[in-house]
Amino acid sequence: MTQQFGAFTASELYCPKCGTSQPVRERLLLVLPAGELHEFTCSRCATSLGKRTVSGPAIAPAGPPPRQAAPPRRLLLR
Repeated sequence: MTQQFGAFTASELYCPKCGTSQPVRERLLLVLPAGELHEFTCSRCATSLGKRTVSGPAIAPAGPPPRQAAPPRRLLLR
């Protein structure tokens, strides 16, 4: 049987502090060699509602490419 779904992410979870299902915010907690650890928090009261680990290699942060050293300048003496 072929795999139908790649990954799931929560859009709402039950919040015990609010007493109802609330939209959640997902934030990155840790970048590990085996993957990334994310936390789900209630968007209303900011209570932590769960964690999720995304497996796979860690992605290097995007940024400008490393700078190359400038070639040495030649001085002309007259």
